[in-house]
Amino acid sequence: MNIISKILSAGILVLALSASPSWAQTAEPVAEDTALTHFEMNNPHSAIGVDVTDFQSVLACYAANQDMFVIIDSIDNAVDIVYRREKMMFDTTIRIVADESRGRHDLANVLRPKSVGFYDGYVLFLASSKKDSSYLAVVDLDGNIVNRVDFGCCSYAFKVYPDELIVVGRNPLGYDINVLDLTDGIANIGLGEGKSTNHHYHVPKQADRIRESDPVGIGLTVVAVSVVFLALLCISLILKGYGKLIIKMQDRKANKVAAKSSEVAATPSASETSGEIYAAIAAAIYLYDEEMHDEENTVITIQKVERAWTPWNAKFYNMNHYFNNNKR
Repeated sequence: MNIISKILSAGILVLALSASPSWAQTAEPVAEDTALTHFEMNNPHSAIGVDVTDFQSVLACYAANQDMFVIIDSIDNAVDIVYRREKMMFDTTIRIVADESRGRHDLANVLRPKSVGFYDGYVLFLASSKKDSSYLAVVDLDGNIVNRVDFGCCSYAFKVYPDELIVVGRNPLGYDINVLDLTDGIANIGLGEGKSTNHHYHVPKQADRIRESDPVGIGLTVVAVSVVFLALLCISLILKGYGKLIIKMQDRKANKVAAKSSEVAATPSASETSGEIYAAIAAAIYLYDEEMHDEENTVITIQKVERAWTPWNAKFYNMNHYFNNNKR
């Protein structure tokens, strides 16, 4: 029996080990986090981990196969191509001036290099002004400008892809995106139908927005008329309140004058005054005048005083001799 039981247990164990791979294959996979973002739900062709390229101004780049550096010189407003012939020595420098800036007063219009790159054996650099002009130059390794594409915006960065070149910029009221076709090569890029596409965005003005929302002008008319009537109503209310205030102030002054006149009317009039009062007043005035005068002597004495002559009070010396000579 022990032998039989051992054989049976060994057979069961072998069957279990042989069936475990099939169980592992038929087991349901563990559910993963499949939550999608708002962008991925609205864009079915997008996927997690998509390659996103940021447009940044590149001030310098290095071409390893040419052992060459491309650097922006912001002081002299130029792009330098620096070759390294030996490991520790640089012996060749080629300079491409983006725009002449010396002696100019319109500094806002000077085209200055913003970004550089290297593609298909050519050096690329983007120069832009502070206003609304820029250009992309294609330069060979000897420093000669092979091609130049001008844009009507302030560009600040570009990016090269296998089949297209994208230049981004801004304008006073928005932004610009220029896409150039690279089918014919980097040296033959340009603007025009079939060679480039452009997206020029301007923030619409308030007048344009009103024109779009109210093409007939009914809403604008209602608003204007309402504002005028509201202003007239406010002015009428202000004038009415001011008039009431003036009337109130005048009534207050009139009441004060009437009160004073009533007090004057309360005093006795001249017809009501008796003769005794007048006699008493006259006697008081007489006595007052008598007290004001002192007792005076009516004898007047005139005494003549003789004084010796002295030149100090001689009038002759005070006269102007000019008038005396004229009298002669």
